[in-house]
Amino acid sequence: MTGERLDGRYAKLWAASTTSALGSGLATVAAPLLIASRTDEPLVVSGGFAVAWLPWLLFSLPGGVLVDRVDRRKLMITLDWIRVPVVALLAVAISMGNVSIALLYAVLFVINASEVVFRTASGAMLPSIVPKALLERANGRLYAGTTLTHGMLSGPLSGFLFGVAASIPFYVNAGTYAVSALLLGLIAGAYRSRPGDGTGEPVVRRSMRSEVAEGFRWLAGQRLLRTMIGLIGMLNLTLVAATSVLVLLAKERLQLGSVGYGLLFTCMAVGGLLGSVMGDRLIAWCTPTWTLRIGLLIEAATHLVLATSTSAAVVGVILFLFGVHGALWGIVGSSLRQRLTPPDMLGRVGSTSLFIIAGGNCVGAVLGGAVASKFGLTTPYWAGFVVAVVVSALTWRVFDRAVVSAAYAQEPAVSR
Repeated sequence: MTGERLDGRYAKLWAASTTSALGSGLATVAAPLLIASRTDEPLVVSGGFAVAWLPWLLFSLPGGVLVDRVDRRKLMITLDWIRVPVVALLAVAISMGNVSIALLYAVLFVINASEVVFRTASGAMLPSIVPKALLERANGRLYAGTTLTHGMLSGPLSGFLFGVAASIPFYVNAGTYAVSALLLGLIAGAYRSRPGDGTGEPVVRRSMRSEVAEGFRWLAGQRLLRTMIGLIGMLNLTLVAATSVLVLLAKERLQLGSVGYGLLFTCMAVGGLLGSVMGDRLIAWCTPTWTLRIGLLIEAATHLVLATSTSAAVVGVILFLFGVHGALWGIVGSSLRQRLTPPDMLGRVGSTSLFIIAGGNCVGAVLGGAVASKFGLTTPYWAGFVVAVVVSALTWRVFDRAVVSAAYAQEPAVSR
């Protein structure tokens, strides 16, 4: 690794992603506050969450094709500049007292539709500006920046700004997208993936459907990657099912109020930040194989503790460990995908991962409340524990040291 370092291009990408994450976090917190200030109808409030998640299912796959067809940096800049006037329009409408729930829904849809493509493009662009040996460090710092701004700072900051004036979080959000676009504009170079782009050779355009299918087929042929992504989708289903009723668990079993409930997520965010900052060192010390295996055990332990414990301190500790595990799994998964995927398929493979994860999140959000209502509050946690134990047993050998080491040493193939 001697002589290799994260250069100024990475610093600008990190700053842009982190700034954008802060702004998105402000809007994520302020939007339900704005809806709740205008109606107490649960369906209208939950509709905001549905509108925010819908683009992740609708646009992740076509977004991956787009990322593989155009210059990734320019695409990210365009998406930021699209979001600036859209969010600013909402802020002005709030300031003038003319905002409607329909306008807020529309803005949330545009923000998240842009975000899913922006995130895919960022992940696909990263291997072009970061030495292969430093992918874990680069991904870890990106996760750390997002965790700090989106997961820890945006909540209290957005709540404070909303208390001053409901429009302020959205004005700041528009400003963060503009700053992100300007930072990305300072990154030199072209980041097109197609072999013929910029060479004078013709580029054969195929249908979006065939290109999406190609991404699925390639991923299906990669045992290690498909296992990891499938596991994340399945475990996210049980995780979201569990967290969707965590507020009730905190109130009824842990005897926590709103502040205590919020601190549970703070414990997870602090763990995620620690795992992100120290990720490359922890993974190197523990090896990627045992990072993945221990993560599966932490996953099972988290559900078991939530199902059985009545101690807020014990739950806080396990959520802290879960945050560390989530960051490390994200770093290993992203780095392996970036190492193994052909450069011209990074967008599609990355978006396929997002599609599977988003699907798990959506299904989990629906199942959590339904299962808890019918079978009892702790049922989602017991179900999550059983699923984690079963998948650990079934996939333990997939994460064999020799298999994972071979994946790290493998050069990405050229898809065509």
